[in-house]
Amino acid sequence: MITGALRETGRLFALAAEVGRAVFRRPFQFREFVEQFWFVASVTILPAALVSIPFGAVIALQVGSLTQQLGAQSFTGGASVLAVVQQASPLIVALLIAGAGGSAICADLGSRTIREELDAMEVMGVSPVQRLVVPRVLAAMGVAVLLNGLVSVVGILGGYFFNVVMQGGTPGAYLSSFSALAQLPDLYVSELKALIFGFIAGIVAAYRGLNPRGGPKGVGDAVNQSVVITFLLLFFVNMVMTAVYLQIVPPKGG
Repeated sequence: MITGALRETGRLFALAAEVGRAVFRRPFQFREFVEQFWFVASVTILPAALVSIPFGAVIALQVGSLTQQLGAQSFTGGASVLAVVQQASPLIVALLIAGAGGSAICADLGSRTIREELDAMEVMGVSPVQRLVVPRVLAAMGVAVLLNGLVSVVGILGGYFFNVVMQGGTPGAYLSSFSALAQLPDLYVSELKALIFGFIAGIVAAYRGLNPRGGPKGVGDAVNQSVVITFLLLFFVNMVMTAVYLQIVPPKGG
């Protein structure tokens, strides 16, 4: 079991390295990239916007309740916005990319694999990684970066509404605490997280789609496995990146 897990991990990293090399090869499949970008965006924009509202609201309500107990209501806005931008927004985007876009990518590549289309492409001298995998991975990364901004804005607006309307906060205190605690690197690390999370979701989905087992049923199992594996990797990578960021970038005013 351990040997098999290590072998699968090595193959996953090998695919990631191959995709990194194939990005710079010509010709670049621009049309395929645009089609995949539009598809992933179309299945994730609305769910991301709808999910970000309750996320922002829950964070604002919880942080607002805690700051009231501590007598620091003036910092509710800044703490809520930092939590949404740094943590909630990239994770929401990554989970939706993996659950909606990644599962579709895995199912598409898996169905092509069991029909032996990829073997036929290799016989004709066409690289399946360059032709099919690279556009899909880049599309997942691009949508994740752009969607991260949308989720951040919607989540902040939702938190602002619930803090001001339901908890009796003032708009001025919410905005002033945000400017007092937040800094530009917070946005940078959020976008970097979204970019890396999109890459992970695309690579895992492509790997499981290229290696299904057991025919059509294996494709369904591969889709489920790709989503679960992506979720586990995302939470681990998020923990590591957050720890590194907090060590490198000092808090504002610190």
